[in-house]
Amino acid sequence: MTKIDIISGFLGAGKTTLIKKLIAESFSGQKVVLIENEFGEIGIDGSFLKEAGIEITEMNSGCICCSLVGDFKTALKKVIEQYSPDRIVIEPSGVGKLSDVAKAVERVNEDEEAVEINSLVTVVDGKKTKMYMKNFGEFFNNQIESAGTVIISRSQDMAQEKLDEAMALVREHNKEAVIITTPWDQIKGDQILDAMEKGHTLVDSLVEEMRRLPDEEEHEHHHHEDHDHHHEEHDHDHGHHHHEDEEHGHHGHDHDHGHHHHEDEEHGHHGHDHDHEHHHHHHHGGEHDADDVFQSWGMETAHKYEREELEDILRKLADEENRDYGMVLRAKGMVPDAAGQWHEFDLTPGEYEIRESGADYTGRLCVIGSDLKEEKVKELFGV
Repeated sequence: MTKIDIISGFLGAGKTTLIKKLIAESFSGQKVVLIENEFGEIGIDGSFLKEAGIEITEMNSGCICCSLVGDFKTALKKVIEQYSPDRIVIEPSGVGKLSDVAKAVERVNEDEEAVEINSLVTVVDGKKTKMYMKNFGEFFNNQIESAGTVIISRSQDMAQEKLDEAMALVREHNKEAVIITTPWDQIKGDQILDAMEKGHTLVDSLVEEMRRLPDEEEHEHHHHEDHDHHHEEHDHDHGHHHHEDEEHGHHGHDHDHGHHHHEDEEHGHHGHDHDHEHHHHHHHGGEHDADDVFQSWGMETAHKYEREELEDILRKLADEENRDYGMVLRAKGMVPDAAGQWHEFDLTPGEYEIRESGADYTGRLCVIGSDLKEEKVKELFGV
């Protein structure tokens, strides 16, 4: 039985940082496979795991609904056969619904018990809980409601009453989950793992509940499968590229393609298949697909940015009052300045950081948001 830990969290909550900590402190000596499923999110993080000597299977393709349904079961089985890992850590898309991921994992057990969902974890940025709940409740709350353990990140940066408020908001959506509020750097990976596994009885009942959810999904599930085959037959090359781009932080080798890929992503990955979109809405009865709400823009660039210039751009993107660029939820990238010093940046609403980093083979930029004004963002970066 392979143990599966699903570590979800909204954009920029700190999932990757948490996974790094667990890999370093708690999973050593185990055979671990990490599956990332990001929404145009940054394969920039891919390289650190290879250093940890971990086999990475990245199955990245746009939104969770589309990439996990259909072919996910086969892919997961293949990972298990090929690597027989002790555990598989799945890091779903920041905008994916945790219940969708758990259901997709459960389907692997349809023929025989092959996997056990060991933990359902959601990382919540304490400082943004209120804002995200208000604006993106459908995605954000689902992640909390479906979790056995909720881990509040950035708690060290919060005033006590703000932390209490964030905790109360989480509790409104999940009465029973184990909630970690202690700053991560003050506790060991094993204490976190212990809290993840404490949620076990709750996880079992959540999984039970997901199994019982009405199976109108099944219908959609098949539709997606057909759709995927159809996609593969006619456009295999593009499909393949699309994955590759995403894995490596979208730098295929061709800007236009990068752009095209995003356009696809905005329209449920296949701009041309209206029927697919229609079908999707029809089934979800008023629910939204992540692709309808979030967009992602990314490109590689040889453009040089002085640090001050970068500060200026990021200040504008992080300003929550400013909607010129849509609602920017995450920006990440690595770019050099004229002197050859590289700057790596990371932004979430209201805050950003720039770190000096080593050189990379080309610069890259990625911005994710809701109602993202792509042209304006390009203009801002001068690309």
